Amino acid sequence: MGSLEGKVTLVTGASRGIGKGIAIGLGEEGATVYITGRSLDSSNVTEGVSGSLRETQLAVQDAGGICIPVMVDHSDDQQVRLLFERIQDEQKGQLDLLVNNAFSGVQALKEGYEKPFWECVDNLWDAVNDVGLRSHYIASVFAARLMIQRQQGLICTISSWGGMSYIFGSAYGAGKAACDRLAADMAVELKQYNVASLSIWPGIVGTEHISSLALQMGEDKPGNQQSRLISQGYNWETPLLTGRVIAALAADPTVMSFTGRVRVVAELAEHYGLFDKDGLRPVSLRSLRFIAPMFWPPLIKYASLIPNINIPWFLLLWGILQSPKI
Repeated sequence: MGSLEGKVTLVTGASRGIGKGIAIGLGEEGATVYITGRSLDSSNVTEGVSGSLRETQLAVQDAGGICIPVMVDHSDDQQVRLLFERIQDEQKGQLDLLVNNAFSGVQALKEGYEKPFWECVDNLWDAVNDVGLRSHYIASVFAARLMIQRQQGLICTISSWGGMSYIFGSAYGAGKAACDRLAADMAVELKQYNVASLSIWPGIVGTEHISSLALQMGEDKPGNQQSRLISQGYNWETPLLTGRVIAALAADPTVMSFTGRVRVVAELAEHYGLFDKDGLRPVSLRSLRFIAPMFWPPLIKYASLIPNINIPWFLLLWGILQSPKI
């Protein structure tokens, strides 16, 4: 019997990538998983990348879960409202987990890669943060209305290290920092109802989009050793690791101890004793084992000998990371 049998979960943006991996991870533990996306089958795939809700549904069912695909455009609040009304009707008001993952800004970020914000398209902010930050807030509103009635629940918002350090530009960084703040402030308001809210930071995840972007980085900067390491898949995670971590959080009776916090996928995997699809466990991006080879690439040959010690946040903020300084 899986640890999430009888639990009702919702993963937004699950046609492919991290969302698909999360849905499969929940399915491994026997959950009922509602998934949303704009592509029900391969005949209406968007953005030129393969993946559909039907494919995710089959993968979740093969993993042992119950999967219910629902076509939803998360830029349309009415469609989101109808989704939650459906869950309320079909599951008698039960919703144990919401994973805010839907994000439609990848193509815009690729087109604006390494351009300053004033040279990007005028609507870059909306392309990155409409189905993303804004849609996470809307979905959380509807989820919270169900969860507080049952005095239990978990909301996980997929964010990024880009909320603390410059990665893909101003619109992306501001949106991810806001996702972290959204999760933290929702936690304050939900705590009295025993509903937890966390921000989740995956590492470098080998999704279809990220693999394409990494290849582009390697081609654009052939002499840059750091770009070459990333393009070669150094310390990459698969989307399934995020799914297994979120499944463990959803099954953890002490999850309220994490509410309001940012949690790193690799660090949670170590905490719960979880491994990735390939049987390995990537380290945190603040681990000395990851950072040292990034600064001196020849160390990659000896990475297994480097201690897996996480650099304290205050040292990272003082030096490597570019979080706003006060």
